[in-house]
Amino acid sequence: MQNQIHDRRGFLRTSALATLTTLVGTSVVFADRIPPFYTPLAFDYDPLKGKSPDMKVLGDKPWNVESPVHLLDDAITPVEKMFIRNNGLIPSEPIDPAKWTLTIKGESVKATKTYTLNDLKKRFTPHTYQLVLECGGNGRSGYEPQTTGNPWDQGAVSCAEWTGVRLKDILADVGLKDDAVYIGYYGKDPHLSQDPTKVAISRGVPIKKALENETLIAWAVNGKDIPLEHGYPLRLVIGGWPASVSGKWLHTIAVRDKIHDGAKMEGHSYKMPIRPVQPGEKIAETPENFRIIESMPVKSLITYPKTGAMLEGKKTLELRGHAWAGDKSVQEVQTSIDYGATWQKSKLQAPKNRLAWQHWTTEVTFPQSGYYEVWVRATDSSGLAQPMVIPQWNPGGYLNNACHRIAVKVA
Repeated sequence: MQNQIHDRRGFLRTSALATLTTLVGTSVVFADRIPPFYTPLAFDYDPLKGKSPDMKVLGDKPWNVESPVHLLDDAITPVEKMFIRNNGLIPSEPIDPAKWTLTIKGESVKATKTYTLNDLKKRFTPHTYQLVLECGGNGRSGYEPQTTGNPWDQGAVSCAEWTGVRLKDILADVGLKDDAVYIGYYGKDPHLSQDPTKVAISRGVPIKKALENETLIAWAVNGKDIPLEHGYPLRLVIGGWPASVSGKWLHTIAVRDKIHDGAKMEGHSYKMPIRPVQPGEKIAETPENFRIIESMPVKSLITYPKTGAMLEGKKTLELRGHAWAGDKSVQEVQTSIDYGATWQKSKLQAPKNRLAWQHWTTEVTFPQSGYYEVWVRATDSSGLAQPMVIPQWNPGGYLNNACHRIAVKVA
């Protein structure tokens, strides 16, 4: 095993140095002294290139970048406004899409099978869906006391248009055994330690979710190749559930006869306590105490105007935004200007397709000059509405779907 690790490190080092020499156009002086797991500066990739200058960087090891809510006003989220959530490093090895492969394996497949990217494009019917991807920790900054993890505000969400092939069609081609329970993905994102024996993240979903029409193996977003920071050249896209199940830089899917046990499936990662816990309470990270997060809760945003809006010479304000509800649809969106004492119904559009967000619009009239807060509340198709206050605290800071609000001053 140690020899295999050494050989792989040697190969990566040789490959990286060859690429670096090509990039800089000359020999790499003192190349033999480059420390293990060290990435030369010429390999540094800037995921913010092409992004809106208003994006908020929460961290760069790994890269986690948030979209301010007002940037999410587009019906279909442009790449330059899409949040970035990584658990490992962005791959630095050169990627040749012509040589990229996807392997389907595991205890519950009839036989392991490998496809090239070209195989996927030619052998299976392509599909395009608008799909909501939202980090399970979106809204984490609202919890007190603060939990571990990135302190997301409300901008770790997007609804872009993804193109690829249905995972169900690939799995049908491979052949599943009757005992298939779960799938787990594997990507080429290096672990933060750059130790090749460690996996940055390997999560998954129950087989029922994997076989939904909208679960895609995607190679394009908004009609173009997926950018490197979002998983180029191939990624899993599963709408309505935490975006951590949509693995980037995808090279393998394992079909399991049990709940997948990959990295970030353990402890309280992407899990909620089964019983209410006191803020700051520490509880044992056992299956008896936690459940895996599946469908995301109902949520809505005011994307126009930006908080801090000033109204002069008029008292009517046009509002718009989006609402979504995990695996469900949104039944109603309401707004309030009196801190939830009364609510006004908004005009709500149907989703473009299942698991896409829904756009809403309304006008509100302010009775007099002064400071106001405009609140928005969505209700899902089962009748469950967003809470007006922060939900029950949990150790991971997950699933904060409290009402979004903006400040407005009427002069």
